Amino acid sequence: MTRIRRLHPAWAVAAVAFVALVGAAGFRATPSVLLHPLHAEFGWPLATVSAAVSVNLLLYGLTAPFAAALMDRFGIRRVVAAALVLVALGSGLTVFMTASWQLVLCWGVLVGLGTGSMALAFVATVTGRWFVARRGLVTGVLTAGGAAGQLVFLPLVAVLVRDHGWRAAALVVAGAALAVVPLVGWLLREHPADLGAPAYGATEVVAPAPPAGGAGARAVSVLAAAARTRPFWLLAGGFAICGATTNGLVGTHFVPAAHDHGMAETTAAGLLALVGLFDIVGTIASGWLTDRFDARLLLGAYYALRGASLLVLPSLFAGTAEPSMLVFVVFYGLDWVATVPPTVALCREWFGASGAVVFGWVFAAHQFGAALAATGAGLVRDRLGDYAVAWYVAGALSIGAAGLSLLLRRRGAAQSTTETSFQKATRSRTISAAGSGSG
Repeated sequence: MTRIRRLHPAWAVAAVAFVALVGAAGFRATPSVLLHPLHAEFGWPLATVSAAVSVNLLLYGLTAPFAAALMDRFGIRRVVAAALVLVALGSGLTVFMTASWQLVLCWGVLVGLGTGSMALAFVATVTGRWFVARRGLVTGVLTAGGAAGQLVFLPLVAVLVRDHGWRAAALVVAGAALAVVPLVGWLLREHPADLGAPAYGATEVVAPAPPAGGAGARAVSVLAAAARTRPFWLLAGGFAICGATTNGLVGTHFVPAAHDHGMAETTAAGLLALVGLFDIVGTIASGWLTDRFDARLLLGAYYALRGASLLVLPSLFAGTAEPSMLVFVVFYGLDWVATVPPTVALCREWFGASGAVVFGWVFAAHQFGAALAATGAGLVRDRLGDYAVAWYVAGALSIGAAGLSLLLRRRGAAQSTTETSFQKATRSRTISAAGSGSG
């Protein structure tokens, strides 16, 4: 009699996490399409609208390490459900706004906090708890969830804005985030041990360790310990440039930049959606490669290739989607967030069980870079009349990030020394926080 092999529950958790990430990613498609409609209706300068995006990107990053710690303390399900509700509120309430500060509150604060709690630290938490084998591949697939969300929503948002106005688009994004909440509450599990199963690729059921101290205290203590190590700053510096050259610049300003050259916004939005399509392929492939090759070399290659593509982008803009622009979309799309799987792997390698929280702080640096780029590129456009300088600076920074990544090359006992000092610092700060909390 043939024995039926049951699917490991880790795959079901990964599938629900993917859908949740897609639902939260709807907002990521919104700002680039809404920049000009908001400018036209309210008369706000592009720099003002971009500032709201910058607040969003900054909070998106700063929330991530605390969200990772909150997931350890209160559970993934509660944090993710609350995050999706915040995204829905922030997007839905924009239809009532009349002043720019309200845009900053809705886009920046509410959506920033919500999407930050659904950021890549969530990916690191899920893969760290549920997978031992195939971690890199699953990290790539879940990271691609954000790109899938962009792919699904961007053309839809552009058409809605064109045919029904920007308010209809904002409400659709809010509805999509809310629609995922019941699925998360029903199917998103916390730990393999809750089901009496080992993590995928493991042989023993391991009970989760009880959280030590408050979530905020743990996030801060992990940062304080990691900040004493050289690998943390190399990873954070490279990832800050990653954010500046993706979400901050291309994700926010590609559509208005193409429109400046006579391209229809729906066409430009379609090109950005194609970036998302090829990003899915590139990120999954990057996860597969991360399981097999040196993550430092992969990062160096990704950043260098991205820099080269951004340096040629200003010469590719035209009134229509020329073949050269399509080549850029394919090439750049494959590289968009391919940096995530090797960065998560390096955080886990250097910082062990605290790798998800450390990655949250590294991701905060990513969003800090994105916020600077979003505002900076808007200022460049307002002052100089085009985005050319912004593209050239981004290309040069990407090449610099390649150099930072290659400096991470393992040097014998240096890795174990770093791990030991990090573990000692984390342990002492955790004990100190627990002692002060009990007094």
